[in-house]
Amino acid sequence: MEKYNKIHLDIPEFGLISLAAEKHDSAIHYIHFGELFFGNFQPTPLLKEAEEQILQYFKGGLKEFKLPLEYSGTKFQNDVWNTLRKIPYGKVISYKQLAEKSGHKKAFRAVGMANNKNPLPIVIPCHRVVNHNGELGGFAPGLDFKKKLLDIEGIKVESNKIPKDYF
Repeated sequence: MEKYNKIHLDIPEFGLISLAAEKHDSAIHYIHFGELFFGNFQPTPLLKEAEEQILQYFKGGLKEFKLPLEYSGTKFQNDVWNTLRKIPYGKVISYKQLAEKSGHKKAFRAVGMANNKNPLPIVIPCHRVVNHNGELGGFAPGLDFKKKLLDIEGIKVESNKIPKDYF
């Protein structure tokens, strides 16, 4: 995996976030909560731009990322991840709605698994997906992290639920 360069960001209240881009610096490939154990530590122009955008997002000053991304999964995963990219800042959808919008109407449980495998969380906003009843559902780094991300976007969680006006 030495074909990647990486950097680490220490985000107050969130902890360490790692970013990785391919050696020729044309796309971001991974965002990881914690340390990535592959790649060379090498701040490149693209990684520096990604760092700036992510820091602006965490400060509440960025609503749409403008970064070249490259990810590869199964056709199903790519359908889900491409649909995730269309969820507007400050809005949520349910796993069921995500399944429908990604063309896999009855696969809302599988959509949850694809969400969990998202290689570019935050930029591909898997945190904007919740259960149909407004409960938070899951999130790999934990529900407190998900609540904080939603809070940045102005979505208030009440008793571990999202009010319907955010859908």
